[in-house]
Amino acid sequence: MNIFVSNINYATKEYELHDLFAEFGDVSSAKIVTDRETGRSRGFGFVEMGDEEGQQAIEALNQKEFNGKTLNVSEAKPREEKPRRSFDNNRGGGYGNNRGSGSYGNNRGGGDRGGNGGGKRW
Repeated sequence: MNIFVSNINYATKEYELHDLFAEFGDVSSAKIVTDRETGRSRGFGFVEMGDEEGQQAIEALNQKEFNGKTLNVSEAKPREEKPRRSFDNNRGGGYGNNRGSGSYGNNRGGGDRGGNGGGKRW
């Protein structure tokens, strides 16, 4: 069973999460999700363990305080497939303060006037 745990204290280590769930049975893995750029905890993670033990852990640990924060614990839902993001700088257009490939104004994209992004310089 894959268990989703949120509202984890940012200072919590993976071994602490593992040990918390190990009270209910054998834990296959415990992972706290971190930011790719900074390496800091994002405040949520996943624990894998057997179905029966996992259900007991969810019931016992949901809304329990751990390291100063109240945990939210539930069965993880399958990850939704999101469309792949395009990085070709074609994120819309128009006027004003946009981040796309607009024409005028303070844009950050590939517009043809203004801003400090790519595009033509007049």
